[in-house]
Amino acid sequence: MTRYHFVAASRAFLLEEEPLEEVLRERVRNYAEKDKTIDFWLLERPAFLEAPELAAAVAAVPRPAAAVVSTDEKFITFMKLRLEFVALGSFEAPSSTIPDPLATLA
Repeated sequence: MTRYHFVAASRAFLLEEEPLEEVLRERVRNYAEKDKTIDFWLLERPAFLEAPELAAAVAAVPRPAAAVVSTDEKFITFMKLRLEFVALGSFEAPSSTIPDPLATLA
């Protein structure tokens, strides 16, 4: 199993109110320069937020939600400091409750 870290908030907050696109675009550019594999994803309506073990951590996240997910804990810590009003958490996947860490709700 792999440990994933995330910040989550309402879709409107992450995609419309915050300059998240700029931050992610810069990170993609930086990874390309270093020939590093992308280890972060922006998910709209992430399915993992419905996992019972995350209920307490994400209870205050308005729906529809969005999340930035990464295997890089330092990047997610940076995102929490940068965005401030987001829920922070982590989980291991695949698991019985989170079979696909990057799945979204239809």
